Amino acid sequence: MQNRNVRTRTPLPSLDLLVGFEASARLLSFTKAGEELYLTQSAVSRQIKDLEEQLGVALFQRRHRALALTDAGQQFYAASAQAIATMRAATDRLRAQGARKPLAVTTTTSFAALWLIPRLAGFTRAHPEVDVRITADARVQDLERDGLDVAIRHGPATLAGPNAVRLFGERVFPVCSPKLLKATPLKEPADLKRHVLLQYDDPEGRHPWLHWKTWLEVARIPDLRPAGTLTFSGYEQIMTAAVAGHGVALGRSPLVRDLLASKELVAPFKSSADPARAYFAIASKAGAGRREVADFIAWLKEESATA
Repeated sequence: MQNRNVRTRTPLPSLDLLVGFEASARLLSFTKAGEELYLTQSAVSRQIKDLEEQLGVALFQRRHRALALTDAGQQFYAASAQAIATMRAATDRLRAQGARKPLAVTTTTSFAALWLIPRLAGFTRAHPEVDVRITADARVQDLERDGLDVAIRHGPATLAGPNAVRLFGERVFPVCSPKLLKATPLKEPADLKRHVLLQYDDPEGRHPWLHWKTWLEVARIPDLRPAGTLTFSGYEQIMTAAVAGHGVALGRSPLVRDLLASKELVAPFKSSADPARAYFAIASKAGAGRREVADFIAWLKEESATA
């Protein structure tokens, strides 16, 4: 038995009829509306007639070689124009979202801040359809579990994995601001005793290649006592302090390449420690077959060639 409390909804006109009416009302011409919609004048005229019959009111006054909206037509035009504009905007947004290709990249905070982000505009200009999302974290994230496409990791080749793409190695050497070097010259490593050394906070000793102790041992001055030390939890903080002239830091190539090129930092010694570690790009299993992932890794290789 039909529920008498349920109201029967009046069917809405089809979208084609609304589009034809909106164009005709805006242009006040069936001919011009047909040209805009790639229809004949008679086809548009039939659409308007069908719409008027469905609504039960006249929407236009047909005059000799002219059209005018009736009062009902003016009211319906305001509503239909707003509805069609809303639908077009929503359609454009959804199509734009569907056309963009998300690319989730994970790396360390220092690599993201000092190397990747300053260069990233080059990739986005060449690939405007790719929506790059950077996750900078000290933790090594699981690409498959966390839904990530590419990881840029630093470490020995033995831990990188068989499908890792080597980007570049890393050297470690002292760097400081030109003003600091001018005020207190560094002619040889032993002169570091007159400087404040900027240190990386690593209480568990997981990053020995970033410690001054390691570099001083390679330089054969393990017993050197600096004028002071400043300790930071993030490598990008150390670089900021070095540029500001707060002390001497251990620069990591290629992370300090741009700072050296801009003369914000200088390297007083030619000697460097090579910890036999490198940066690798690793694609997830899900992302390995995607074009945007391959394009991004290829771009990383091109950029690393100049590092």
